[in-house]
Amino acid sequence: MLTLTTKVDSAETIYAQLVLLYEMRENSRLRTKLATGEEVAIFMPRGTILRNHDLLKSEEGRVVEIVAAHEPTYRVSCCSMHDLLRCAFHLGNRHTQTQVEETFLRILQDPVLKQMLQGLGATVIEESAQFEPEAGAYGGGGHHHDDGHFHAHGPLAPIPIRQKIHRPSDSKA
Repeated sequence: MLTLTTKVDSAETIYAQLVLLYEMRENSRLRTKLATGEEVAIFMPRGTILRNHDLLKSEEGRVVEIVAAHEPTYRVSCCSMHDLLRCAFHLGNRHTQTQVEETFLRILQDPVLKQMLQGLGATVIEESAQFEPEAGAYGGGGHHHDDGHFHAHGPLAPIPIRQKIHRPSDSKA
């Protein structure tokens, strides 16, 4: 089994691509298969979020490129930036993972959130797109934009020792 343990900035040769949904790219420990059927294991430092075009290297020197899978999302737009900011505020207030772009927001499909956003006056379009949400105030790293640029930043706030970030996929226990 191919085991990927190191993130690298560049590589002369890409051995394979690994297409993953965002939910899987959030896992720092993962076992899955390449498109060829070859099993692959990912062992990254806890808290690592894999982004589109990240390169992971095995101990043998093989490099695999991570590709963000297209998944069911909503593209949220508004007539004014003020209204878009209101939508972003309400999504953040619900701890909703959100991709922030220059003129729109993108979230994973959720009918309740769609209804709320439409109630705020937003246009909500169903789409299949690569999902790259913000890391959040307590996350490190960076994010890619549709313009192809990568924006790196550290945590925006001190990280509390026992901070719990809630996600729609968390179980209701």
